[in-house]
Amino acid sequence: MRLTRYFLPVLKETPADAQIASHRLMLRAGMIKQSSAGIYSWLPLGYKVLKRIEDIVHEEQQRAGHIPMLMPTLQGADLWKQSGRYDAYGPEMLRITDRNDREMLYGPTNEEMITDIVGTYVTSYKALPLTLYHIQWKFRDEMRPRFGVMRGREFLMKDGYNFDLTKEDALHAYNRHLVTYLRSYERMGLQAIPMRADSGPIGGDYTHEFLVLAETGESEVFYDSEITDLSFGAREIDYDDKAQCQAVLEEFTSRYARTDETHDEAVFAEIPEARRRVARGIEVGQIFYFGTEYSEKMGAFVQNEDGARVPLHMGSHGIGVSRLLGAIIEASHDDKGIIWPEGVTPFHAGIVNLRQGDAATDSACDGLYNALIAAGLEPLYDDRDERAGGKFATMDLIGLPWRITVGPRGLANGMVELTSRRTGESQEMSPEAAVQRLAHIYADR
Repeated sequence: MRLTRYFLPVLKETPADAQIASHRLMLRAGMIKQSSAGIYSWLPLGYKVLKRIEDIVHEEQQRAGHIPMLMPTLQGADLWKQSGRYDAYGPEMLRITDRNDREMLYGPTNEEMITDIVGTYVTSYKALPLTLYHIQWKFRDEMRPRFGVMRGREFLMKDGYNFDLTKEDALHAYNRHLVTYLRSYERMGLQAIPMRADSGPIGGDYTHEFLVLAETGESEVFYDSEITDLSFGAREIDYDDKAQCQAVLEEFTSRYARTDETHDEAVFAEIPEARRRVARGIEVGQIFYFGTEYSEKMGAFVQNEDGARVPLHMGSHGIGVSRLLGAIIEASHDDKGIIWPEGVTPFHAGIVNLRQGDAATDSACDGLYNALIAAGLEPLYDDRDERAGGKFATMDLIGLPWRITVGPRGLANGMVELTSRRTGESQEMSPEAAVQRLAHIYADR
């Protein structure tokens, strides 16, 4: 993409109502535009990052054998009345009626609908285990929407649902989801800590939230500092191996890590004082096991091996896809702008032409642009007739991990400059070497 042909409405001034870094930078970088309170249009740059995050979530869910589908945003009220949550959910649920006075709602989650689907079509234990998921827009009518996409009313969420014959099988699904989430977050350049949490309106006895540490987090968190030394890394795992998945759960949840809702001061005090940490965290996902709570109410039963009719054991598992974008920025920015991790960057590298209109620099930039595309990368070429300082400021603001600077002085020696946005370090090399270096960096991402 050439910047002269792209839609990137960057702002020089920070909007007065933007209180946190991610909101300020997303507005300034031309990623979103507010439509109404807590509801945003996703402009091209923001949408590209959103799709990168969504793709990672899809890849990791399907790696674990989970099956994608799509359910509607509008749901009938009858299913929610059947589960007992229609009145219990509270004013966050947007309730509407259609032209025939049928009660409807804009779905905040999909436990009822997915249970009805599986209850209709799955009648035998032979169809199990089964995990279905989708990535879909949700709506929750927050009393005070704020902080941009971090606490909006409309948001994109991955919600998945497992259906199993026994509690043991369902807890394996719980562990399997924990592994997929650890992999997903690390691919996005985040360390998201699983913390014991409150189940809220979803229900259930087993639940962990995944929180990214950030000063602007909405939750107070208490944890053992040893947990921040853990990394899932590049290890391979057999998702059908119950012992292997259980071992990962124990590795990442055996140390103290809780939100303020489940914090136990007496247990926390048992940790050596030097390792006790109190901080703020941003919730970016949550996993639940809630047994047969929904299946019994909504008739999701199967015949087991003995021919007995038994309710399905269930869990639900959510990732805040649009919220993750804000969380990544909160965890990775400086006073110049965003610093995208390589796994989610909208463009893999920026090309800055220091002398637009000069035949040699234009030709070199065109060559780099085409070579990067040929290497399977997406460059953003700043081919505007602007001052160098303005071009650098734009690249720093939108946060691409790598910048290639092309100017007459360097080209005289056959060199361009490759700069890391994260470290600020620059290195002169040939255009061919710069392309090879970037191809190597992104080879495994």
